[in-house]
Amino acid sequence: MGRMDVIAVVDDEESVRNAVVRVLKAAGFAARGFSSGEEFLRSWHFDRPDFLLLDLHMPGLSGREVQQALKVAGAQFPVAIMTAHESPGAPEACLREGAVAYLAKPFDVSALLQAVTPAAASAG
Repeated sequence: MGRMDVIAVVDDEESVRNAVVRVLKAAGFAARGFSSGEEFLRSWHFDRPDFLLLDLHMPGLSGREVQQALKVAGAQFPVAIMTAHESPGAPEACLREGAVAYLAKPFDVSALLQAVTPAAASAG
């Protein structure tokens, strides 16, 4: 891996998105925040991330809808799902659809880094 891993963070809550981006940058990643699934889907072709951290419940497209759209488009980067609103069966469904990790908010820094590090390393 010659270049810094780029991690996209999609979360409609600005405070959460900014905090996650700060933690990732402090850990040595290049992190970029997106306020919606739609915003991310418009740009990922041009600025391909190595990893996507995706909020499950957002206005507009949900995290699962974004995940499915990326799958249809043939995206090759790993996706981790995060949520503050757990629902029965959601972790299993997200993992079955290809997510590499499922994080319940609030999560600690070590859980976040554990989710992104192996997957980002294998993507590079």
